[in-house]
Amino acid sequence: MSTLSWIILASFIGGVLSLLLAAMLTLNTRATWVSRLVSFAIGALLGAAFLNILPEAFERSDDPAQVTVLVLFGILLFFILEKLVLWRHCHLEDCEAHDPAHGIPNAITTTVSSAHVHENDQGRSGMMIMIGDTFHNFVDGILIAAAFMVDVQLGIVTSIAIIAHEIPQEAGDFIILLNSGYTRRAAFMMNLLSSFATLVGGVLAYFMLNKLDFMILPLLGLASASMIYVALSDLIPGLHKRPEIGATAQQVTLILLGIGLIWFVGLFAHGH
Repeated sequence: MSTLSWIILASFIGGVLSLLLAAMLTLNTRATWVSRLVSFAIGALLGAAFLNILPEAFERSDDPAQVTVLVLFGILLFFILEKLVLWRHCHLEDCEAHDPAHGIPNAITTTVSSAHVHENDQGRSGMMIMIGDTFHNFVDGILIAAAFMVDVQLGIVTSIAIIAHEIPQEAGDFIILLNSGYTRRAAFMMNLLSSFATLVGGVLAYFMLNKLDFMILPLLGLASASMIYVALSDLIPGLHKRPEIGATAQQVTLILLGIGLIWFVGLFAHGH
């Protein structure tokens, strides 16, 4: 398969498959499954960042400090972006963008989807969700393309990590839309439309990076920063709401499973 074929396939699967799985879990009210997927997604994100993307970035760079600066810059950038989203969509003293009542933590660029929904504001809130998801999915497509342009194995691992964290994110969006009065069909169609942004981002990035290959290293640094930030800032805090020994043991086990899957895929893809 050509690199472009891999990007198209992975982008399509990453967008549509995660949506279908999230719909199955959410519409069948299997909330405990979604909660477990959050732990697994943390492991997949951290595993992809530290076991695959960062080592590849260090290998492509003549100066390791260049990579670490990119990661630090990326983490700060995502922190600022999240602050801007919260400032724009929250009340000054009464922000519910991370209200545990909403059930599921979302990734950074879709924090907007968990903003407080008023009954008479359904249309605007639905549009906010779709805009946030579309932007996030578009960025995911760019990251998938950048990874595949380096190595097919890196692209596969990156795609798995993205799919893993997209499922609980999409499930959270379903819950918000349904709770704000949208029908199941409307919620599904809105998320389906948004998911195609992954494919658009992947294809556009492929043609862009063919001419601007010097952008691949910065994108690898930003990709790892994105995964680390989402895992540590948006997903892990939600796990601390269940401090019991049993819940903690389950969370640690699922995080290790996520890391283990990324490690195994990396070995398998290299033919070891």
